[in-house]
Amino acid sequence: MAIWRFDAIGTSWEIEGELDDGHREAVSTEIERFDREWSRFRADSGVTRLAADAGRLSSTDAGAMLDAYRELSSATGGAVNPLVGDSLSALGYDAAYSLAPGEPVAAPAAWTGILDWSATQVTASVPALLDVGALGKGRLVDLVMAVLGDVPGDVVVDAGGDLRARGAAVRVGLEHPYDPSKAIGVVALQNGALCASAVNRRAWGEGLHHVLDARTGVPVRTWAATWAFAPEAMAADALATALFFDGGPQLAASWGAEWVRMSTDGRVERSPGCPADLFLARP
Repeated sequence: MAIWRFDAIGTSWEIEGELDDGHREAVSTEIERFDREWSRFRADSGVTRLAADAGRLSSTDAGAMLDAYRELSSATGGAVNPLVGDSLSALGYDAAYSLAPGEPVAAPAAWTGILDWSATQVTASVPALLDVGALGKGRLVDLVMAVLGDVPGDVVVDAGGDLRARGAAVRVGLEHPYDPSKAIGVVALQNGALCASAVNRRAWGEGLHHVLDARTGVPVRTWAATWAFAPEAMAADALATALFFDGGPQLAASWGAEWVRMSTDGRVERSPGCPADLFLARP
């Protein structure tokens, strides 16, 4: 099966399938559209305009993503919050990638009073910096898979480890967060999505990484890596974030998803129906 490799939205992509030039152009157009609307790293994005001037951002992704954020926030007691952009920037993960950490900043707890949204737009009553990193890449994987709906045969979309597969099963390793040359298990992914998050990715200093508790603005310390399995990548991506916090497993159960997570001291937990084959030490 042919593999198309490229970089976009700050990560490496691989798409496997029999794509023609029209499919590649359609994928590139969809990625550019999403990035132009939702990236906090682009001066010309809708998110950047909201941060500067408040007002309205029109996007067909608004309702789906912010409805999911509302559930994530409720399940985690406010630990997941789409207005965590200023918290990330305060620690150096800003639009300029300064990587110069300052004092932690908590995200606005009452974010649903600042943002109002419908299926096709979001309005900020005051300037506010959105960061949709908790589920945005998964949303984009789903959108790309939809663009490729008429591609015959098997298709795999991999955006930096956030995967969605259609057709034959794909064997995927669950990368060890402290040794990328090893895996803690494998899973056969078929007609579904697998998304992962880990503290070793997007890390830029001692104890500094992209998974923050929005209530404090401080990176999480208890869990090192998470993996979530769901029919769609946005749900899997959202749950991979929620699993860093209390309430994550319960949300996964309510969404009918399975998961694995590994603590910073090496303990591994899994959902009762988890399909992965884990390489665990025997007692």
